[in-house]
Amino acid sequence: MTKKAVVLFNLGGPDQPNAIQPFLFNLFNDAAIIDFPRPLRWLLAKSISKKRAPIAEKIYREIGGRSPLLELTNKQADALRVRLNKDENINFKVFVSMRYWHPMSLSVARRVKEFDPDEIVLLPLYPQFSTTTTRSSIKDWEDTAKKIKLNKESKIICCYPTNENLIKAQADLLCNEIRKTTQKTRILFSAHGLPKKIIQKGDPYQQQIEKTATAIARASKVDFADWRVCYQSRIGPLEWIGPSLDDEIVKAAEDKVGIIILPISFVSEHSETLVELDIEYKKIAHRYNLPHYSRVPALGTHPDFISCLAQLVKYASENEMSVISGLGEDICPPSRRCCIQKEPPGK
Repeated sequence: MTKKAVVLFNLGGPDQPNAIQPFLFNLFNDAAIIDFPRPLRWLLAKSISKKRAPIAEKIYREIGGRSPLLELTNKQADALRVRLNKDENINFKVFVSMRYWHPMSLSVARRVKEFDPDEIVLLPLYPQFSTTTTRSSIKDWEDTAKKIKLNKESKIICCYPTNENLIKAQADLLCNEIRKTTQKTRILFSAHGLPKKIIQKGDPYQQQIEKTATAIARASKVDFADWRVCYQSRIGPLEWIGPSLDDEIVKAAEDKVGIIILPISFVSEHSETLVELDIEYKKIAHRYNLPHYSRVPALGTHPDFISCLAQLVKYASENEMSVISGLGEDICPPSRRCCIQKEPPGK
């Protein structure tokens, strides 16, 4: 029987209060996040994580002092394993690898090596590609695999922003939320923000976020005048892509409309949804007397989302390409074909 390993990548999150500062250090020590030479980046990461830890502790205290992301990602992995193993000729085993907190690439890669698969499919749980998420996770995995001599054929799924089943799942959740109110509402597709300089270097994240939003709006039959894309979670002094969710809340108040927020770049509940959207931004909305404020749940184990992941894995397994962009869709900018590929020599 053929054996295949599927590795799901996600951000990770602290599993107890004492893990918050080291989690933040790992985040800011990533060259994809702070593009400084290693000694300086290490010092900056130490300083920033120490400074931000008390703020983050207050955030995580709102949700029990820990991130639920690993538990929720494990549920997605279990649902995907069940779906994939309907094919009795292939034994799929699904692993979860977190970028900034346990289980991280080294321990997971060792477990994959022990499983000894015929092929590995690398599947980031980031529908929209960014150098700060997908490429960072894939590079970290490849460096680790090389270190422990995990020499197996691998397929990389780099992005899937307009996958039919992904869009179907998001549209279903959005329509459920729309049906709960009779108020005039505006749909805000909220994504995690990025500094402008990252987009200006060719990162396709913002472009793909807009593609996802357009596809969901069409599938939901939302009036195109009543939805907008915005960005949340800004930190630091750099100029970030916009508009910000804060500004869109103010505009909705000025227009005397309520809002329904769909977290478009998050496939699981974590601090950005459970604290930022459900508590912090909700307070801003109440301060401006919005007639309605609600939030669409993250995808979690929605059957259509699991179908999306299973479809991607099977397509990657059957395709000879080593890097898969969606399901053959032309979604990567020509200048960054497949996004993951290394820069040509001399660049």
